[in-house]
Amino acid sequence: MGSRIVPVILVALLAVFHAQLWFGRGSIPEVTLMRQKLAAQKLANAQAQVANERLASEVADLKQGLDMVEEKARMELGMVKPNEIFVQVTKSK
Repeated sequence: MGSRIVPVILVALLAVFHAQLWFGRGSIPEVTLMRQKLAAQKLANAQAQVANERLASEVADLKQGLDMVEEKARMELGMVKPNEIFVQVTKSK
């Protein structure tokens, strides 16, 4: 009887560890999901980095020269210089 208890205990432990591998914390499906989330976060970080670099470049341009300020004022605010005539062209469908 004693010789049957040891294999039963070992099989039970193997079943517990195997269940932990598939269903517990740090299981294979959970790790796969975490890897997918990590890849999505890395992509979002890369896109944010590109946007930050673009904005930093724009800030540097604004600090260094008035050309960018003038362009922004003309495009976004519709400003014109003295003695200029503003002409708006509309496209019909």
